[in-house]
Amino acid sequence: MSVKIFDTPDVQDFLVRISGLENPGGSERAKQIIHRLVGDLFRLIDDFDITEDEYWAGINLLNALGSQTQFGLLSPGLGFDHFLDMRHDAIDAEAHRTGGTPRTIEGPLYVAGAPEADGFVRMSDEATEGETMWLTGQVRDVDGTPIKGAKVEIWHANDKGGYSFFDPSQSEYNLRRTIYTDSDGRYTAHSIIPSGYGVPEGAPTDVVLKSLGRHGERPAHIHFFISAPGHQHLTTQINLAGDPYTFDDFAFATREELVIPAERIEDVSEIDQRGLDGAFSQVVFDIELSPTDEAALETRHARPRAKEDEHDLASRLAGAARV
Repeated sequence: MSVKIFDTPDVQDFLVRISGLENPGGSERAKQIIHRLVGDLFRLIDDFDITEDEYWAGINLLNALGSQTQFGLLSPGLGFDHFLDMRHDAIDAEAHRTGGTPRTIEGPLYVAGAPEADGFVRMSDEATEGETMWLTGQVRDVDGTPIKGAKVEIWHANDKGGYSFFDPSQSEYNLRRTIYTDSDGRYTAHSIIPSGYGVPEGAPTDVVLKSLGRHGERPAHIHFFISAPGHQHLTTQINLAGDPYTFDDFAFATREELVIPAERIEDVSEIDQRGLDGAFSQVVFDIELSPTDEAALETRHARPRAKEDEHDLASRLAGAARV
């Protein structure tokens, strides 16, 4: 179809009215963003000759994504989360903030308020057939000095690919813990090897990915938040080497430096030393934090997270009670 109307004065004037550019009040930034966003979509309709059937099918898909709270799942699938990480990497480079363990995407499944421990913790709250994992490492600064008391938040799926809180078959904080590093900057978690997972078959995110000829599979991985005063907060995750999707992650979270092997340990003395009942897999992930004197960089960015507001309120009340 050769008809294109986007560049006509009527449509350009219409965009100004839609975005409120000439109206008093409101947010000037919001007006500029809406003007650009709606304008780009109008041009897309023109350029690709989007039919009314296609348009309303898209609206229906957006409604389905919202009703099933899957925008947080589609966002990494369409590369937005990784693109934001690429921007942050570029911002750090421009500001000469170098070194440190690479960041990668958070994902949508963090839950605030996980149980806390010093140095060592057992992460599993329930019986499981999953393979025992001994997850350990040291948190250091860029000069190699261990950081005592660094806060290491860890969460991962169970051996079926499900996350507690979102999976009603699990207890609320199963496989979710916060560990404060010991005097040598070390943390250790007794857990299980997680499974990867796939986007639910037929779900709105699956529909989008299949329309692109893509799958919705994630490899086995473990999420981390790491923070310490005077250091830049780190959001990252490790992918376990050898998973068939390690380098074919639909969420684009894999970074070469964050692919970690799980070493199978069958030596009896090693097993006894850890007080385990049998063979286990050891995963060693050392973490390097970059220095900062900017308080805003010491904390993770704000976004909606499960139970975070509730947990923050409880923490503030507890702090007030101690004063």
